Amino acid sequence: MAEKEPQTPMRDSTTTPTHGFHSDTTVAEAKHATESEHNMSLLKALKLYPKAIGWSVLLSSTLIMEGYDLALLGSLYASPAFNQKYGELVDPATGKYAVSAAWQSGLSNGARAGEIFGLIFAGWAADRWGYRFTTQASLVLMCAFIFVLFFAPNVKILVLGEVLCGIPWGAFQSVTPAYASEVAPMVLRPYLTTFINMCWVIGQFFAAAVNKGSVGRDDEWAYRIPFAVQWVWPVPIFIGLLFAPESPWWYVRHNRKEEAKRSLLRLTSRNQPGFNVDHTLAMIEHTNEMEKNLKEGVRFRDCFKGIDLRRTEIVVGIWLVQTLGGQNLMGYFAYFMVQAGMDPQNSFSLSMGQYALGIVGTAGSWFLMSKVGRRRIHFGGLCAQLILLIVVGGLAFGDGVASVWAIGGVLIAFTFVYDFAVGPVTYSLVSELSSTRLKAKTIVLARAAYNASNIFVNVMTNYQLSSSAWNWGAKTAFFWAGTCLISAVWVFFRLPEPKDRTYAELDVLFERRVPARKFAKTKVDPFDQKRDACNDGEKISMEESSKGY
Repeated sequence: MAEKEPQTPMRDSTTTPTHGFHSDTTVAEAKHATESEHNMSLLKALKLYPKAIGWSVLLSSTLIMEGYDLALLGSLYASPAFNQKYGELVDPATGKYAVSAAWQSGLSNGARAGEIFGLIFAGWAADRWGYRFTTQASLVLMCAFIFVLFFAPNVKILVLGEVLCGIPWGAFQSVTPAYASEVAPMVLRPYLTTFINMCWVIGQFFAAAVNKGSVGRDDEWAYRIPFAVQWVWPVPIFIGLLFAPESPWWYVRHNRKEEAKRSLLRLTSRNQPGFNVDHTLAMIEHTNEMEKNLKEGVRFRDCFKGIDLRRTEIVVGIWLVQTLGGQNLMGYFAYFMVQAGMDPQNSFSLSMGQYALGIVGTAGSWFLMSKVGRRRIHFGGLCAQLILLIVVGGLAFGDGVASVWAIGGVLIAFTFVYDFAVGPVTYSLVSELSSTRLKAKTIVLARAAYNASNIFVNVMTNYQLSSSAWNWGAKTAFFWAGTCLISAVWVFFRLPEPKDRTYAELDVLFERRVPARKFAKTKVDPFDQKRDACNDGEKISMEESSKGY
């Protein structure tokens, strides 16, 4: 490991801030790199950063496993063999077995609880050892913990296996969006961060496909085969990560400039016109130093201080909206349809169609984000979800097969809307709106809040759908329509627009306390010496802000 460079002295907080944390030459280089990013087309970015795209895709593919297992559980509740092994007899006349709502909640929430521990571990480990090492260590744990699921003799051990598997899944949730947002330029950020959502959907599609192939079995392999499939992912990803470069932003935060430069060279193509690695490195250094001048700490508690408190609230809120917008019904789609009266084989077939459409929706979001702001996409998606949930609830009052199939069709449309708008855009937003120095820890806090809220959501959904509990059926959608409405109101007033902004520009917008609805139209210059010369308590005039979405 290369010797660390001496740390840059921190600015004396008793003096007036100046623009002198970099030389004029370095600032000029950083400004040139910022202008190049603003002018960089998608085609040029694809030619310049193909390696960064490949490494980001490899790291993001770890979340296929999480999407697979979480969808697998909801689908296995529709499997007769699984219910007979881990459930209890609920109808002696027909010999029907079912996993109780309490144990369903334990299984779902066990994974969420484990993920919270994994997130905390990853937030500390990623800052200390980097994204690559943290992911590799988590993959090793993943391989070991799958054995617990595969050989679980009863539902209690199955819950333990879910808790243990949740630890590496939590680490993946933290590392992948941070890495994806740091290894590529501004124009590629939305594509690489939203690809994480596609990995989730791919995992869900595989879960439905594997369940459809094994649901007809009446032996233990009806559920052991789906669990064993999880061993497919970790080994090839681990081998690939042996050769992956670390994030250049991580090296800069650790004052290892030469290694940051080598990382940038490994992430980019050689001899591309208009690209200067020293200028890009200067931009990263300038942003890092600017954030250090705004706040010195990089600890968890610093996420709740000063301007970072607002950024933490927004990132946490964005992920809470994911759970409260009704998307949990997608993971229970097969079980939901069986409870509504559909044959298990047909429910799994519809599940595959649902997730295939979700993949198409995520790909479509890439085109949408290149034309429309993230804020507008997210808010519009929530409004569409609200309407669809109300329709599903209304169809619950119908009778017969036609009503059941109509509910299935609307839920498939819901999946498309979610994966076209809210789902993928969330990953882009949380990666862009946290500060670079606190990115890993902010994502950890936000995702931990997401998992904690999922405990509530899973308990509610299990009791709402279970025939042995509340047995609401499709009327469950009315409850989530209410939480979706609350989420849409919060997004309208609190979510800013990060489209076409560098990290330094976003830092200035938050420093100036620009209202969320004015982010898109406010002009800022992160290299403005007048801004750097202001006293700590002084506010910049907002005259250049204009009204607008």
